[in-house]
Amino acid sequence: MRMQKYQTLENPRCRILKEMMKMRPMSKEMCLVCKGGRLLCGQTFCPLLKRIEIQKPSQEKLSEVMYGKSPSIFVGWHYYPEVYVGPMMALDDNKAETIDDPSKWYGANFDEIIEMRSLLLRSKKREFVMKKDVFIERSQEIALSSKPVYVENEFKGVPKFGISFSPITQPVGPSGILNKFHITENPKIPKMVDKMVSDELRSKDAVFQLYRHGYDVYYLTNVLSSGALGMMDNRKLVPTRWSITAVDDIISKEMMKEIRNFPSINDFLIYSNNYLDNHFEILMIPGKWEFEQFEAWAPRTLWTLSSTRPVIVEESEPFHGRTTYAEREGGGYYAGRFAVTEFLYKIKRQCRVIIFREISEGYVMPVGVWEVRENVRNALRKRPLKFDNLNDALSHLDNKLRIPVRNYISKSEILKQRRITDFL
Repeated sequence: MRMQKYQTLENPRCRILKEMMKMRPMSKEMCLVCKGGRLLCGQTFCPLLKRIEIQKPSQEKLSEVMYGKSPSIFVGWHYYPEVYVGPMMALDDNKAETIDDPSKWYGANFDEIIEMRSLLLRSKKREFVMKKDVFIERSQEIALSSKPVYVENEFKGVPKFGISFSPITQPVGPSGILNKFHITENPKIPKMVDKMVSDELRSKDAVFQLYRHGYDVYYLTNVLSSGALGMMDNRKLVPTRWSITAVDDIISKEMMKEIRNFPSINDFLIYSNNYLDNHFEILMIPGKWEFEQFEAWAPRTLWTLSSTRPVIVEESEPFHGRTTYAEREGGGYYAGRFAVTEFLYKIKRQCRVIIFREISEGYVMPVGVWEVRENVRNALRKRPLKFDNLNDALSHLDNKLRIPVRNYISKSEILKQRRITDFL
């Protein structure tokens, strides 16, 4: 009898997967939607991600009292509204400005990303999200600073190594329960940011104004997460995974208000990019603003162990936007839409946009939605291919995508509504 080449959830071969299935059966549909970040199976951790073993950093770097640069804070979401919050600390001061800034990671491979994140220590203390005390104020100063700040952390015990993954946030390295910490230098808080924090301004208005003044989403995510924005009585900590998607959504919606009034593009355009075993083809069609994004997962990836065929997931929105959360794609949808609206806002044009994202077998672990954002951003920095009509554009995509275009068309909200002008 011929032995199957790959294991699946239905036919596990390795001991670890067999034990996982005894503990709690999983399904391909649940795993694909959850991607390890929402614990839909009811576990306290994702059993699939638990299988990934990462090389530990030297244990000598971890102790009960530590001194180093903090580039940001991290706010957890478990136990909300009483969450873990605290400064992140670089175990290598020379890398403090890069290991928590995904805008500088593009081109790094999985090993390099994991190595970077394993050098970032997460300190955490349980706090009520609306609490106002010295600990929260110091945390906000770190989040608002434009440069990493030296801190001294005192832990309740030696921090433990471990690395956790999420489909939304970046991988998180070793962590420890924080007793107290001190900032040992003056944080460099930009005047514009300090003004926004002092003003009685809604969070979404402050975020968009700061973005228009040149502050990138990664910095703004940290600021929003710290609870430093909003009307004074309503300010509260925002879990990092929520603030990432919130910033993408806030900025996109504000830009769309203006994009809907811009003139349309004239040509059918295709932009492409490949990074971290994610292949992106972005189709822009003349007309009024609409957006659609496909995620096509190859069989037998971490999230599709049970699938023998590619799995296509679709989310979209019409001209006036959507009113429900993009459940099937989560933060990846908002990251892709943000990068597209950022581009259209800059060139002052509108159009119908379809992102085709094909995730291959090599995408072995989630690294966060920054990968989607930076893939699309880098695609849109390139010179596009131009086509006279939709048929020619789709024919080109049929040769570039692993999955036949007809499979996407059958699920597409935009392509099913083809206009007469598409064929001209």
